[in-house]
Amino acid sequence: MRTHDDVVARLMRRPAVRQEVERIERDQGALLDILLKARHVAGLSQAQVAERMGTQAPAVARLERALATGRHSPSLATLHRYAQACGKTLSVNLS
Repeated sequence: MRTHDDVVARLMRRPAVRQEVERIERDQGALLDILLKARHVAGLSQAQVAERMGTQAPAVARLERALATGRHSPSLATLHRYAQACGKTLSVNLS
């Protein structure tokens, strides 16, 4: 029986899979790290962030999971509400 690690290792040998994982980690991973750190520093659960955003906890969980998988890019409005819920401000910088 294969383990999860075996399946991941096998998939990562595929160039297209490896490139997509690297893209997700590069593009979405940094944003996810920032959001999770803001939530942690604020001492908030997903449910508390959701309440402050005016939504339900599963929506926050989906947002965080979507960033982890690269399946969805949240809108700036959503990121702004998440940041506000954590007592932060959203700033976009193009360099």
